[in-house]
Amino acid sequence: MKPNIQRYFIELSYNGTAFHGWQVQPNAITVQECLDKALSVYFRQPVASLGCGRTDAGVHATEFFAHFDLEINPEKPVNVERSLAGINSLLSYQIAVKRVFPVAAEAHARFDATQRAYNYYLHFHKDPFKLERSWLFKGDLDVPAMNEAAKLILAHTDFSCFSKSNTQTFTNNCKVTAAFFEEIEGGLKFTISADRFLRNMVRAVVGTLIRVGKHEITKNDFQEIMEQKNRSNAGQSVPACGLYLVQVVYPYVTYSYV
Repeated sequence: MKPNIQRYFIELSYNGTAFHGWQVQPNAITVQECLDKALSVYFRQPVASLGCGRTDAGVHATEFFAHFDLEINPEKPVNVERSLAGINSLLSYQIAVKRVFPVAAEAHARFDATQRAYNYYLHFHKDPFKLERSWLFKGDLDVPAMNEAAKLILAHTDFSCFSKSNTQTFTNNCKVTAAFFEEIEGGLKFTISADRFLRNMVRAVVGTLIRVGKHEITKNDFQEIMEQKNRSNAGQSVPACGLYLVQVVYPYVTYSYV
């Protein structure tokens, strides 16, 4: 008799400070490893999740999706609402599950996402409550100049200059729909949205725009960097602590903020 398999999406958020990124890897604690252990214990069967993407060590997520499959006993249906509290009780305080819901068998957390958004936070004065949650930047920045340069990103599709070397992606093309800085109390927030992101892309973009803000390079220099498609010409990656994955959009998922 063939097992009855049901696919589920799980929405979670996490503080990435204590984790070596999302994806399972040897000799390092990751979010995926902790989640899979909790799911396996709660559902009393081996569970392997697949995430909507990969976040690096120290990167946070206020919205992250993954999918997993369960072998279902028709006589004992899964109580999804009840499972939320049970799964959360098995996870550390750094990871919070927001909801679990059934989806079609072919639904895919990574490939079905149509839009993703990141925020990057930096602050200008020492603040113990922002430790590992925002980047302490010492100096002055020309925010209007940074935003003028950021507008150029929207006209490009090949972001090889901001991609980590030797990745296994089949293309470095992305469709960026928003990229801008805004002033917040004591610092700045950078927002960037796209259909997909390359590994290390957001931190490299911010690092290069920071050079514009420090008047080390001009808006025209920033344009040339993107056209040259060479990572060594772009700025250094900013620290992971200020980066947050904040939105992942699917055509078949409802959102409380829409």
